[in-house]
Amino acid sequence: MAVDKFKPLSTALIGSMPRSEKVLKARRMVRAGMMEKEEYMNLVEEQTREIIKMQEELGIDIITSGEIARDNYVSFISEKIGGVIEMTQADMLEYIEDKREFENQLSILDVPAQSIKNAICNDKLVYKGDIVKNELLMVKKYTDKPIKITMPGPYLVTRSMWLYELSKNGYPSKEALGEAVIDIFEKEILEIQKIGVDVIQLDEPVLTEIVFTEGKPRSFMCASLSQRKDPTEELEFATHLISSVISKINKKLSMSALHVCRGNWSKKEEILLEGPYTPLVELFSKSGCDNLSLEFSTPRAGELKALLADDRINSDIILGLGVLNPRMDEAESVEGIVERAREALKYVKKENLWLNPDCGYATFSNRPVNTYGNIENKIKNMVTAARILRDEC
Repeated sequence: MAVDKFKPLSTALIGSMPRSEKVLKARRMVRAGMMEKEEYMNLVEEQTREIIKMQEELGIDIITSGEIARDNYVSFISEKIGGVIEMTQADMLEYIEDKREFENQLSILDVPAQSIKNAICNDKLVYKGDIVKNELLMVKKYTDKPIKITMPGPYLVTRSMWLYELSKNGYPSKEALGEAVIDIFEKEILEIQKIGVDVIQLDEPVLTEIVFTEGKPRSFMCASLSQRKDPTEELEFATHLISSVISKINKKLSMSALHVCRGNWSKKEEILLEGPYTPLVELFSKSGCDNLSLEFSTPRAGELKALLADDRINSDIILGLGVLNPRMDEAESVEGIVERAREALKYVKKENLWLNPDCGYATFSNRPVNTYGNIENKIKNMVTAARILRDEC
């Protein structure tokens, strides 16, 4: 997709936004059989429309949905794909070999075992015609601006869905499951590109778990995920899945984006992962993505130069520079955002730099990391900074 379709220094959000108490209550009622799904979806659409309006009024260039109907960043696919069931962390304990270590990790990382849900493969996967398609149709009803649709990436989906004692009913190995995931993604990408979507973003936060937790406690982002292999082997597997899915995107119709962060469930920065993107540069360069939307507002992400000065990063890749920390209540200053962007502009041309938050604001529907008042102030400063930068470039 031609870069000139988008403004230099375009602004966008990464994905999730806080769900209203009304929506959360309605979701609980649907699960209890006390409300019809249609009534719940009407509430989801109402809040989605408000989020779109907020983005437009604040001057965001590329509109996202807010992911209001999703329970969390990946578990929602249990409602979308056949051969997948939803389980809580507590449910999964029965199938985890080292139960004590698993419970210990959840305790250290402030994660209630009953509150976080996972999508687990327990049979052959079946595409049912919608993963994010209906979400995209909803967004298109309320905006004429460019739209970005966000999807959990194929590596995240494969890792999180594989639980051997259950998944062996459908597939002999995690690798075989991965091939089925690629097929499911290809079908969904075809559907959403028929409708029309400007940016397709794959979320792969789990990539940082491969390279930053070797010999350390695992991050909660992957506390429940299948056992990883050697980091080199695991990165090769991830590269295969991600590049295979991105190759299915018709670049004449949509831009492909890859989002990576270091965890976004807690406001306790000390328990989140840290380290530069250097170990992931090879994967980035082979992924085939047009846009890298990366966490960069925190020192935990390392130096910009470590990524942008590497020859393996194609000069045509657009950097979605994370300039807002979603877990911090205070709004980043316009001046601070401008200075961060100027640093990136030493390495990339203005047409290849976008501004965005590090991550979403509510990775888990019942554990948002910020409030709408704070979020609006942060976005307002990001948009102002982008305007200043466009004027001076």
